Amino acid sequence: QVQLVESGGGLVQAGGSLRLSCAASGGTFRNYAMGWFRQAPGKKRDFVADINWSGTTRGYADTVKGRFTISRDNAKNTVYLQMNSLKPEDTAVYYCAATAIPYVSGRDNYDYWGQGTQVTVSS
Repeated sequence: QVQLVESGGGLVQAGGSLRLSCAASGGTFRNYAMGWFRQAPGKKRDFVADINWSGTTRGYADTVKGRFTISRDNAKNTVYLQMNSLKPEDTAVYYCAATAIPYVSGRDNYDYWGQGTQVTVSS
C-alpha cells in the first residue's frame, strides 16, 4: 500500500510561483508512474501532469504546458510540481497519484491518491 502526502500549497498572487511536493511511502517509489491532478470547486478532477518511473518522459495538460514542470527524485521518494506564472484559473485542490501500470500520459486510472493540497491564486 502506497501512501502519498502532498505539501506546498497556499495563497499566491497571479503571476507568482509555487512548488508542490508529494512524498510517497509504503512502496518502491521507482516502480510507479506519478501524476498530478486538480479539482476546482464544482468541477471534475482534471489531469495536470505526469511522469514515468525514471523521469525521462513527461506529459502536460495544454492548460499548463510551458508554465508547470513535473519532476521526481527517486532517492527521496518525492515528486514535484513547479508552478510558474500562476493564474486565478489554476485555483484548485491539487492531488498527486501513483500507478504501477506502465506509463501512458494523460490517463486518470491511478492506483493511489493523496489527500490534496489547496492552491489559491488571487487576481
